[in-house]
Amino acid sequence: MSSKETYDPCAWGNFPHRVTLTEVGLRDGFQAERKIVPTDMKLELIAGLVESGVKRIQAASFVNPGRVPQMADADDLFQRLPPREDVVFTALTLNQQGAERACRCGLADIEASISASDHHSRRNTGFSMRRAVQEAEAMIRTIRKHGRRIHFSLQCAFGCLVEGDAPKKRVIGILTDLFGKRPPPDIASITLADTTGMADPLSVKTALAEIKSRFEAPSVGLHFHDTRGLGLVNVTAALSCGADMFDTSLGGMGGCPFIEGAAGNIATGDTAYLMHTLGIETGVDIRSINQLTLKLESFFEKKFSGKIHRVLSDSKQCSQSGLF
Repeated sequence: MSSKETYDPCAWGNFPHRVTLTEVGLRDGFQAERKIVPTDMKLELIAGLVESGVKRIQAASFVNPGRVPQMADADDLFQRLPPREDVVFTALTLNQQGAERACRCGLADIEASISASDHHSRRNTGFSMRRAVQEAEAMIRTIRKHGRRIHFSLQCAFGCLVEGDAPKKRVIGILTDLFGKRPPPDIASITLADTTGMADPLSVKTALAEIKSRFEAPSVGLHFHDTRGLGLVNVTAALSCGADMFDTSLGGMGGCPFIEGAAGNIATGDTAYLMHTLGIETGVDIRSINQLTLKLESFFEKKFSGKIHRVLSDSKQCSQSGLF
């Protein structure tokens, strides 16, 4: 797209004029890697993301370090993280103990997360789905007691490899069990996570329409994995429903350690570039994101699945793409 050309996102349907990208690479991305990332490097990456214009960063999860060694420094990381009024830092918690740890670190925003799949829940946390809902209630009570903003995500919201598609009735049932038809004001966001990468454009549109018609939710975010190559296609489907919050990871890192064949998230650079081509604002500097992605590829000595950080690796290419 020429720098002189501008498109109205509304011309594509219900597309928003601006979207928020939440960087989850430091959590979802790193948990899938064996090489431990030093805390100092994580802090440098966070500083780089902030400089790149990313306004929401999920920096870690408070989980069992024996099962997820990359997250062993979560307490230290957040205690050393400089506060920023213009950036939302979040952490993921899977049980009440994790929520308590997150609150002790002084985090203002905490994401409680459970799975809509009984099989996945048992592998990921050891909880049956019924017990997981009870644990979610406990996490929410804990976060609320400490006066923090509550974010909630539902894993496997589009199905799991063992159980198949997630019934819409189950997804809506979990949300209404936890929040009723109208969530309290301290529920800052709700995210549907396609943990195993089973979503397709039709299922995305159907899920969002169902939630909109039956559940008075705050902003609904999407967390897509690119397992079957439909990650950005699903983003476009969600955009057509007015969705304006997406989780992404540098280079497309990611994948649940407890799902066989799990693929990474949609890549931050690729998603930001898609928005750029559609005339949708993100506030993210793609050139800076590309450099951070290349730095991580060098550290891990591997190539990530993302595309744009290699295609647009120099100023001339960025200029030809209308990025400046």
